[in-house]
Amino acid sequence: MQSACQTAAARALWGRAVRDPAAGVLAGGRFLAALRERMRRDEEAGAREVHGVMIAVRTLWFDARVEAAVASLGGAAQVVLLGAGMDARAYRLSCLKECTVFELDFPELLEMKTDLLHEAMSSANNQKLTMMAKSLTRVPADIRDGDWITKLQSYGYVPERNTIWVLEGILYYLHHVHAMQVLETIVACRTSVHTVLLADFMNKNAVSLSRAMYHFYHDSPDLLLPSIGFSQVTLSQIGDPQAHFGLLSHPQNLFDKLRRLPRSVETNPEDGTPCCRLYLVEASAFPDDQITKQGI
Repeated sequence: MQSACQTAAARALWGRAVRDPAAGVLAGGRFLAALRERMRRDEEAGAREVHGVMIAVRTLWFDARVEAAVASLGGAAQVVLLGAGMDARAYRLSCLKECTVFELDFPELLEMKTDLLHEAMSSANNQKLTMMAKSLTRVPADIRDGDWITKLQSYGYVPERNTIWVLEGILYYLHHVHAMQVLETIVACRTSVHTVLLADFMNKNAVSLSRAMYHFYHDSPDLLLPSIGFSQVTLSQIGDPQAHFGLLSHPQNLFDKLRRLPRSVETNPEDGTPCCRLYLVEASAFPDDQITKQGI
């Protein structure tokens, strides 16, 4: 029953997450082949189902929070997608019509993405893609380098403008020192503007599932972020009101089980499995916020 619930949820949520032409194009070709290969390597079907639900909910949560953040900033803002990958929001979200969007990632990945879009736009078999954002600039850079913010500014990013920073599926791939540098660089940009951070964090147990792939974690990002200068931090887990999106509820649903357990509990008392959590976090930083460094 648990497997059936998660399978149905994944299918329904994915239907919402990738219903547009841009998402279909950027989930195709070499990217989709790589994704399928990664999924094939998963040892159990249950792991694939859980992963599918997580990715679908995460996508919809980021969509919803970007829209809300744009509205709160009056409609015109800079939106910076760090580790943008195959993100298609500049083509999908109408709320970006007055926004300047920057996609920052490795040069070779951005080149592949450009090629895929070019192929799609020149093919009669695909629906015409329309840019929803006011403008889109791709920035070839590695966020592990200390000068990525300088590179971003050289491509037109203006520190004095309100900015929404989107870090979807990126922080836990970084080592601790690089992840903290990214977060501290972002909060430093709040000197004269309103900054909104949207990010997802893994807890320690989740990262331990693949030490070769995942590195950075935090069990309490709602405490970490205020300690470096963010404020108004909101944390959600899959199934919470802000991260539900029609997800099926059932007593055996893995995500509902996790939500019922205090975050301090590391092992599920029912079956002894580690409590692996994904946190969806929204935070703000304002010019008059005072940074109070604490032990992390």
